[in-house]
Amino acid sequence: MLNFDRQGLVPTVIVDDATGDVLMVAFMNAEALQKTKATGYTHFFSRSRNTIWRKGEQSGNVQAVRAMFVNCEENSLLLRVEQHGEAACHEGYRSCYYRRMSSDGTYETIAERVFNPEEVYVKSDASVNIQNEFHIAEDSVHIDVPEELRVKMRQLYGVYLYLRDNDMSEQSNTSRLLQEHSQSYLVSRLADELQELVDVQSGEHVHAGREPDTILEGSQVGYWLFLIAATLRLNYNDFVPHEALLQGYKEQYGEGKLIELWQECLSLTADSEPNTIAKGLQLGFSLVGWACANAKISPIMPVEFDLDQMRRKGLVK
Repeated sequence: MLNFDRQGLVPTVIVDDATGDVLMVAFMNAEALQKTKATGYTHFFSRSRNTIWRKGEQSGNVQAVRAMFVNCEENSLLLRVEQHGEAACHEGYRSCYYRRMSSDGTYETIAERVFNPEEVYVKSDASVNIQNEFHIAEDSVHIDVPEELRVKMRQLYGVYLYLRDNDMSEQSNTSRLLQEHSQSYLVSRLADELQELVDVQSGEHVHAGREPDTILEGSQVGYWLFLIAATLRLNYNDFVPHEALLQGYKEQYGEGKLIELWQECLSLTADSEPNTIAKGLQLGFSLVGWACANAKISPIMPVEFDLDQMRRKGLVK
């Protein structure tokens, strides 16, 4: 059995599977380890933020796990990974060990910085003029569906359909999940992300701030919703997610109503009837829209975040 320390943590060394370079050292707790095993991508526990985080969730520099090893005393782990993106270090370097220590204790930087962390981890601008962008009429609750939002969500869903119909399991964890057809697993992951999306709004779940965290968690909720839809072979028009997103954006749910919709979403998406599942998906997207309005960000931002991830992987031009 793996021996976690008194804080429930185990140090984890991350090694580039292709080069053998040590990229970083971080800590896992039992939940982070479970998520790493379940998704195939590294998850760690942040002691400073007291929360689970997925490596690359903001930068896109994710790590696909190729092998896991435990030491002789079973109190540390070594993971060999495929590093996606050029940098594993949040300071913008390929490896966290980019400095050499001299005999006098001084440091010498021996590597070139790959990216500027101030640009990658910049907080989203919360001053977007949502009223003008989405044409909300003052004398009506009607919101004209922006063509850009519809086009981008269709494009995003098309990527998931492609990964479902073309087995790219060795290169894509998403494709692997779509090949497994495990509706129950997808719904369980959706439940986790819905919890985190709601907790961001209450301040109980914090990574970088309310606006960027809403974009991140909103994109994660949308990810699992789209995977459920693709796995069950629903057509885009069966659940019209852009309309549901905007419907939720104009709603103001109280705590009781929020819990009710959250539970109903999970119940409906776990059903076996396509029409019932479609209603559950719509509720899920409406909750993303509600969170965007609550955080005062444009509801198109989580979609654009996902499309950017797809572009990094070469799945979208």
